[in-house]
Amino acid sequence: MTTFWILIALFVLVSLVLIWFPHFRQQKLLLTEEAGVRKSTNLELFNERLAVLEKEVSEELLDQAEFDALKTELEMSLLQDMKQGDDESLVNVVKPKSIIWPALMSLVVMGLSAYMYTTLGAYKNLDRPVTASKQHSGMSQAQMMSQRVQEMEAQAQAEPDNSQLWFSLGHTYISANRYDDAIKAFDKTMELVGTHAELLGPKATALYYRSNQQMTPDVQALIDQSLALDASDPSTLLLVGMDAFFSAEYPSAIKAWQLILDSERTDVDRSAIINAIESAKMRMNTDGEMPDDDAHRNVKPKATAQTVTIEVTISPELQAQVASTDMLFVFARSTEGPKIPLAATKLSAGSLPATITLDNSTGMGDAKLSDARTVEVIAVLSKHGSVKPRAGDLQGKLDTVSVGGNGQLVLDTLVE
Repeated sequence: MTTFWILIALFVLVSLVLIWFPHFRQQKLLLTEEAGVRKSTNLELFNERLAVLEKEVSEELLDQAEFDALKTELEMSLLQDMKQGDDESLVNVVKPKSIIWPALMSLVVMGLSAYMYTTLGAYKNLDRPVTASKQHSGMSQAQMMSQRVQEMEAQAQAEPDNSQLWFSLGHTYISANRYDDAIKAFDKTMELVGTHAELLGPKATALYYRSNQQMTPDVQALIDQSLALDASDPSTLLLVGMDAFFSAEYPSAIKAWQLILDSERTDVDRSAIINAIESAKMRMNTDGEMPDDDAHRNVKPKATAQTVTIEVTISPELQAQVASTDMLFVFARSTEGPKIPLAATKLSAGSLPATITLDNSTGMGDAKLSDARTVEVIAVLSKHGSVKPRAGDLQGKLDTVSVGGNGQLVLDTLVE
């Protein structure tokens, strides 16, 4: 925007100089020329009259005294004519050339500049963001996320001291499952502004996901440090509550989320937290049971725009690791924004292989599966009755499934 204004200003300035400089230069030349003509004429008249007097003296028509007197008078007259000629040449003799033409040309230049700015420059669109539908037309969810990350990375390189930009980039890395980069981005933010709870919480979240949703000593150390600085930091308490929820420790989850509500902070989605608490209470009242899957198991309905249908199988290499008492947990998370489960269900290992349908009826809070465009689906075959994978459990994952689509998920990873 600034560069464009500078170019327009330079164009106008150069154009006006080219228009008005010749005009004033021509005026000066005319004044000089007119003065020269008058002086030349006066000198010619003086010489002619002097020649006449000298001839009359030689023919003895005038004596020397008369000649000297007339010559003196003639010289004084020449001086007066010269002086009068200079004054008149500056004031009355030379009529200034009209300024209509350069003024008209100046208006044309101004109008052309305005046209360039309003039409060619499209000034009305300079501050108007490109709509996401046009900008991302024909792009997949992964491509859009990759483009967004690249744009923010380029901006961060151009503004390395912009702490808010590094903070936002860290959250974007989490959404893109680039947890190592997210940790580095939050560390960079803390280098710029110091160590704060609102930065330690997101860093702990990135480390938690990088550790396959395990509450490692490093994650716990960050949580402890954050809560020591701010006991009601939302990002940290959300992580604490989410880990407790996945471990079926619903009272602990409720306690952590209630602390956020009690802090009366205005920068959190209170309705979403209230719904999460209600969901935890519901599961606590049913002894930790997740939504019954009878209506969703071994059924292969036609996928709709509000469902995700997944065929779950076990890798032949890991079939021997399965016990009849194992429980299968399947949940879907949005590929955009916070990694909060949108829908979940469970069934016994004896039902495998199975086709499972996730929809709004298997939701886990205020967020709905139907509101997402794509989700990642994670399945855990647990020997401990917990959604959170532990050593000896089997796990499988689908990185991207369109809501309204189908997918095949294989339990092919042994958690160690």
